[in-house]
Amino acid sequence: MRTNLDFSTLFRSSIGFDRMLNVLEAASRADTVDNWPPYDIVKSGEDAYRIAMAVAGFTQDELTITQEQNILFVSGQKANADDVQYLHRGIAGRSFQRRFEIADHVKVVGAGLVNGLLTIDLKREIPEEMKPRQIAISTGEALPTTETKQIEASKEAA
Repeated sequence: MRTNLDFSTLFRSSIGFDRMLNVLEAASRADTVDNWPPYDIVKSGEDAYRIAMAVAGFTQDELTITQEQNILFVSGQKANADDVQYLHRGIAGRSFQRRFEIADHVKVVGAGLVNGLLTIDLKREIPEEMKPRQIAISTGEALPTTETKQIEASKEAA
């Protein structure tokens, strides 16, 4: 049973949560989920992640990984082999496209294909200006005061 949620009331009463609400709305509109190719998402460190996809039968040239802002696309396009006649075809060779929503400041740092397993390494790199910083508290003398100047407006008769 699928229930569609209406986020319009949240859009009217919240400020600055646009991205989060858009992601929730997109998730509620998700079409039927295709479960091929199978994949795992692993947290391999404090700020490190890995996506592992089983792409048996695909070569490195037939796979494409693209990152556009906060979306990671992984697609595979199998080259047609017209001269092959299959008596039984059990290995899926159909084209696919997987889409992963990734958080802000998460970057792809590497990818590899070994024994039919595509691994994509991701790392969250928070910019220096967004990291918490400690503010030093000075002791001793008070901060120097600056002399304030009062600006007087000229009085003109109307």
